[in-house]
Amino acid sequence: MTDHSTTQSGAPVISDAHAQSTGADGAIALTDHYLVEKLAQFNRERVPERVVHAKGGGAFGVFRTTEDVSRYTKAALFQPGVETETLTRFSSVAGEAGSPDTWRDPRGFSTKFYTTEGNYDLVGNNTPVFFIRDGIKFPDFIHSQKRLPGSNLRDADMQWDFWTLSPESAHQVTWVMGDRGLPASWREMQGYGSHTYQWINAAGERFWVKYHFHSQQGVKAMSGDEAERLAGSDADYYIRDLYENIDAGNHPSWDLHVQIMPYADAADYRFNPFDLTKVWPHADYPLIKVGTMTLNRNPENYFAQIEQAAFSPANFVPGIASSPDKMLQARIFSYPDAHRYRVGTNHAQLPVNAPKNQVHNYSQNGSARYQFNAPAVPNYAPNSKGGPAAVEPATVGGGWENDGALTLAAHSLHAADDDFGQAGTMYREVFDDAARARFLETVSGAVGGVQDAGIAERAIAYWTNVDADLGAKLRANLGSEDSSESEAAIKY
Repeated sequence: MTDHSTTQSGAPVISDAHAQSTGADGAIALTDHYLVEKLAQFNRERVPERVVHAKGGGAFGVFRTTEDVSRYTKAALFQPGVETETLTRFSSVAGEAGSPDTWRDPRGFSTKFYTTEGNYDLVGNNTPVFFIRDGIKFPDFIHSQKRLPGSNLRDADMQWDFWTLSPESAHQVTWVMGDRGLPASWREMQGYGSHTYQWINAAGERFWVKYHFHSQQGVKAMSGDEAERLAGSDADYYIRDLYENIDAGNHPSWDLHVQIMPYADAADYRFNPFDLTKVWPHADYPLIKVGTMTLNRNPENYFAQIEQAAFSPANFVPGIASSPDKMLQARIFSYPDAHRYRVGTNHAQLPVNAPKNQVHNYSQNGSARYQFNAPAVPNYAPNSKGGPAAVEPATVGGGWENDGALTLAAHSLHAADDDFGQAGTMYREVFDDAARARFLETVSGAVGGVQDAGIAERAIAYWTNVDADLGAKLRANLGSEDSSESEAAIKY
């Protein structure tokens, strides 16, 4: 038997097809409360799209800790044999919600672990580094990658203007212009926490940590021509690929590895370990396997479970903490603030965002409040009425030593720090000959779209600083003459 249509308040609906009117050809009557309710609800079906990572998709799954890393962290989800439900969302960074999946871009790779100690969110990308190292530049960076305020068109000049005036971007731009900028699918790409985090074990010992998700499906890229074709023929290609594979029982998996740095090593490591534009070479800190994540369940409702999903770097659990990474610290504020604006004050009470364990605190009220304490529970702390109270941990939590006056300055430079070195190493030693050829073709096309001669010259200098031979080949491809101006630009 078909269910009877009802209003939002549960009353039966008389007609799904006709609004009340004064006669068959007369004016619509505002007394038709169902018409008003239906249209008003329709007008409010959208929440503001994410400013970044607007286009994406995801799935639920499980993370199984298969190895013993308890000497490094007391986090419950990373103890041997523990299984934890997860939600992972993949995304593009710069494009809007309706943009094609296959534009060249970094891909978001964010996972919510529904642990027994609360939700832990690891909010990363498919690259281990990022374009900038200080959050104060993030709005400017994103503006440069989106659209001109006048014409509302994307613009190569403003992209390269920002990048070439921000040389710390070179490492990430090398990743994006390489094969990793066009993954064959979300299933066939790596994931990274990118930032440096802190792990704390049961004895209170602290370690610095970086996360790496390695795809069991392998790492595969698509060509620029294929990406362009799909952008026109199937703008939702990545979303479709993930959904259909999971629906067919082809459940993608990633092995989680970490790099562990002893706490004291950070002080004099050759690279600043908290600089988001740098990696830790595996020869210095080898990968240690933790476990495996498998995505095995598609969302039942995209809006409720993916669009409203709120991932936040501020969501830590005991045994995991922040670090001196300035970008991470900025994101700890920015992400939950965006969720409060975009989804609502009480976004954490939505089923997709709510933890599996019970919540006990004195938060109250706000728009769309659903959960609340019993009347006998006071709404303040401290209290003498038996309300929830903080428990002092037996061992120290996360933290690090700080000293010095308040200042406006970049991270401290370590012995091997510079903006172009790791990008050059990647181009020369990680890429093979075929990858270098594809990279040059991609960069030549991207810089070739720049109209301002000064910006184009800076772009050539930028890549010359990454690798002199690369810069010379780029200049030849662009048909640009050498100039004394570029000689000065190379010095940055």
